[in-house]
Amino acid sequence: MKLSTKFTMALHLMIAVDYFSNQKITSDFLAGSINTNPVVVRRLLSQLKAANLVEVVRGTGGVKITQPLDTITFLDIYNAVEKPELFHFHDHPNLECPVGSHIHELLDQRLADVQKAMEDKLQTMTLADLTTDLSHMV
Repeated sequence: MKLSTKFTMALHLMIAVDYFSNQKITSDFLAGSINTNPVVVRRLLSQLKAANLVEVVRGTGGVKITQPLDTITFLDIYNAVEKPELFHFHDHPNLECPVGSHIHELLDQRLADVQKAMEDKLQTMTLADLTTDLSHMV
């Protein structure tokens, strides 16, 4: 099973918007940095805008981050572009099977604990952390 790359692309996009903030940022420019199609970038920007993380001015306006980087957590970005549910159960397990009839009892709380641990960790990391680390690399 392949996991979505929307979260990592959104992080890349946000760091690029900050890094190149002294120039006009377009979806084509961001697509070049991420090495993806501009349509993918526009969809991500739309989701980030809906979460009030970026401001997008169509045409010649470009993209701007709307909040201080140290207040934007990885969890904020994850929630903006991904389904918050990390694990999705298959539909209709066989309730006549001893495993199928108890699979939710076996897994629901364990998977909820994994989800919570991931979200707790994402909440501790901010875009400011990434920009600080990037400044030491370039």
